[in-house]
Amino acid sequence: MVDGEPRPWLPSPAPAMDEITFKSDTVLSDVHLHTPNQRHLMVRLSGVGQPVFLSQFKLLWNQAPQTDSGAEGGNHRAHHAEATPPARSGCSSEGVSLQAGADATSQEGVAAQLDEDGDLDVVRRPRAASPSKPSGPPRDKVHPMILTQEEDDVLGDEARESGPYDVIKIEHTMATPLEDVGKQVWRGALFLADYILSQRDLFQGRTVLELGAGTGLASILAATMAQTVYCTDVGADLLAMCQRNIALNSHLTAAGGGVIKVKELDWLKDDLCTGTFLFPVRCQLLSVCLGESWWPAEKGLNPRCPSPFTDPEVPFSWSEEDISDLYGHTTIVLAAEVFYDDDLTDALFKTLSRLAHRLKNASTAILSVEKRLNFTLRHLEVTCEAYDHFRSCLRRLEGLTGGRLRFAVEPVDVSFPQLLVYERIQQLELWKVFVEPVTEPIVSADTAS
Repeated sequence: MVDGEPRPWLPSPAPAMDEITFKSDTVLSDVHLHTPNQRHLMVRLSGVGQPVFLSQFKLLWNQAPQTDSGAEGGNHRAHHAEATPPARSGCSSEGVSLQAGADATSQEGVAAQLDEDGDLDVVRRPRAASPSKPSGPPRDKVHPMILTQEEDDVLGDEARESGPYDVIKIEHTMATPLEDVGKQVWRGALFLADYILSQRDLFQGRTVLELGAGTGLASILAATMAQTVYCTDVGADLLAMCQRNIALNSHLTAAGGGVIKVKELDWLKDDLCTGTFLFPVRCQLLSVCLGESWWPAEKGLNPRCPSPFTDPEVPFSWSEEDISDLYGHTTIVLAAEVFYDDDLTDALFKTLSRLAHRLKNASTAILSVEKRLNFTLRHLEVTCEAYDHFRSCLRRLEGLTGGRLRFAVEPVDVSFPQLLVYERIQQLELWKVFVEPVTEPIVSADTAS
């Protein structure tokens, strides 16, 4: 007899928490492509349920300057960079041996590698045939490790050997949707950090604003020299990650006395988040509760409504003191790897222009971008549309006339030394935007007549 009642739905088994699931819309930074040395049971998730990793990046404080430019020679190669894999044995100008011990000149040996259809049947080299000790220096990698509650020191012996001042520890996620790419570490941020570390005089004692700070890596290293760094982005979970990374590296910023303030700054909004957006609604609701007629927000403060204009419960909001300090003292604006979407790129340049008109001092924006090549079906060829749009925005900004500010754009010579361990590629670029007030020409009496 067949039971007519529907059986309860049984969900498919969920993947293990230490397995990263790649979906069609996920993005993974090249920085995180290396396989970690060891894995731990992952028991920690972010506030939105994403796996959280911790990576360490070596700081080469005493490294001799490297003068070879990424634009000229491609990757920066030194004893700390990725070594070229050793050449495989058996290669010659006459051919490649397809099987260990086979005679390359023997016709029988070659015939033995053909399948029944006449195609080559490639035999992989056994692992034992690989050299136990590869020639050249060891290969340095970035090792993301899954955070665990059981471990007090997730970085293990490697961090202790390096010393606390020789690494910067960054909490991040991996393989995120496009809207969460700020939670990953990108080469452009490391490239910008290299420039910051090589220009100590430029950042010493300054007030710095970073737009789209992501994990906060560049802001943290800027704070080793700057007086105040405003580390800004959007999203409570991302900003909380920034706050955590600042705490993890407080020993780096303590020596210089720099202060990092994590704040929300949305490029799609004209004003900073001060926590006052709740005030009109709160005032109107209180008026109704008091039996009064609806109090229009445009009438201002209801005399019977509480007086504070800011809500202390709004996280990462700006105080009046912060806003005054930002506009009164900022001279450097940073942005790294935020030019991947045309709409966001437009919003960033609009924000740059708006901030420049509010800053009291002349300022310099330093922008880091990676020129990514992609094959598009629309063009049926390899293009770099996001980079091209970024360059067009630079040209439009430089061409602005008739205002009280002048924007001058120039590329940065990328021959500055590499002070962080990562793969510096020739597609990484830095651009400076100088913002200065337009001085009115002095008109003499003769000229006026």
